[in-house]
Amino acid sequence: QVQLVESGGGLVQPGGSLRLSCAASGTFFFSTYVMHWYRQAPGKQREWVATISRPGNTNYADSVKGRFTASRDNAKNTVYLQMNSLKPEDTAVYFCNAQNSIWGQGTQVTVSS
Repeated sequence: QVQLVESGGGLVQPGGSLRLSCAASGTFFFSTYVMHWYRQAPGKQREWVATISRPGNTNYADSVKGRFTASRDNAKNTVYLQMNSLKPEDTAVYFCNAQNSIWGQGTQVTVSS
């Protein structure tokens, strides 16, 4: 059974940076997975943040374009989300998703002074 575990969240000041990780286990086919990042702020619906495809092509929501960068290390079965120039409105629980079907448990990101 494929499992995803996110890490790297925390409290950061506006303008700061964090790097989230999402490690997959239970699969030999991670390199074929299209991986997504989503986030959910308190009282709001979960929203898509970024996608990284099998060859490593990326797409981003307009709200994070130019500030967030998704990447993957297939040898480590891990995807990353580098988040720079963080804003208070980036505060949310961040989730990774594999193939639009498998979710991690999420990691909290709080941007506050």
